[in-house]
Amino acid sequence: MTRAFNFSAGPATLPESVLRQAQAEMLEWNGVGASIVEISHRSADFMQVAAQAEADLRTLVGIPDDYAVLFLSGGATTQQALLPLNLAAPGQRVDYVVSGHWGKTAARQARPYVDVNIAADSEAGGFRDIPAPAQWRLSADAAYVHITANETIHGVEFRDAPDVGTVPLVADFSSSIASEPIDVTRYGVIYAGAQKNLGPVGITVVIIRRDLLERAGQPRADIFDYRLHAARDSMLNTPPTWNWYLLGLTVKWMLAQGGTAEFARRNAAKAALVYAAIDGSGGFYRNQVAPAVRSRMNIPFFLPSAELDARFVADAKAAGLLALKGHKAVGGIRASLYNAMPLQGAQALVSFMHDFQQRNG
Repeated sequence: MTRAFNFSAGPATLPESVLRQAQAEMLEWNGVGASIVEISHRSADFMQVAAQAEADLRTLVGIPDDYAVLFLSGGATTQQALLPLNLAAPGQRVDYVVSGHWGKTAARQARPYVDVNIAADSEAGGFRDIPAPAQWRLSADAAYVHITANETIHGVEFRDAPDVGTVPLVADFSSSIASEPIDVTRYGVIYAGAQKNLGPVGITVVIIRRDLLERAGQPRADIFDYRLHAARDSMLNTPPTWNWYLLGLTVKWMLAQGGTAEFARRNAAKAALVYAAIDGSGGFYRNQVAPAVRSRMNIPFFLPSAELDARFVADAKAAGLLALKGHKAVGGIRASLYNAMPLQGAQALVSFMHDFQQRNG
């Protein structure tokens, strides 16, 4: 069997060694006589898996002790609804910086519970840039300021944590978590769906400063309460154990590969290759994002016509380059270059791009 290079934005490619280990352990795990998907989440065996995954993630990302780490069911969109319930009083003002589709979605998810102030919005310009922080209309009394660290669809990325004063900064890191070193202490909350860099779909990591857990928030069921999840080690209900196990394997793989500093180097090299192919194509390939905020993780680009876009996707698939079709919201092409995408994948894509242009330019 030959695995193709999978450029899917998510669920995304996973390290082959992780998949092979999971395959080998699927029927009978760790000498217990059963699969890990069959054993109790409250058994000593699985509790050790969960504890090790948290310890490894803390090491990988650099999470201080004064931050809790939650492993929760679902995706980042669920957290977008839970954030205002846990961090803001009913009707309290919250600030959102909208730099793409997912920032816009996050603000919409919060509106039923709080007074959403759009502090900055780049939609009028097609989400091709991030408004300069000096232009943001921040609220002095906001419960928090929300940003999307990397916009998976539009391909724009914050290259540093913005300074928002004493108001907690909340960031959706779903598509860039662990892709480079970050200073966790710059944020009040970091949340990330696992299905880009951390593991499979169906589990989300929430990294939250412990003092924020003391906020009363709003009336909510126990299952929606971050405090209770933290108090029960993310086992308030039955967690997605298979997903948690795979996340743990993926994090351990990243540590063995050299951690976030090494992935920052790799990701910069992969992105530089693809952007050079776009910029050097004489306009045959076009990326419309302002260069200073171009994403390293998700690179959208366009060909001269929708017909050529479709042909590019079909020919790429035949060449073993999968999932390059752009999101339906924008069209075109999108190459996602997460941690598990090797340099050889980016090189293969660039080689195909050159060949496709020669045949169709």
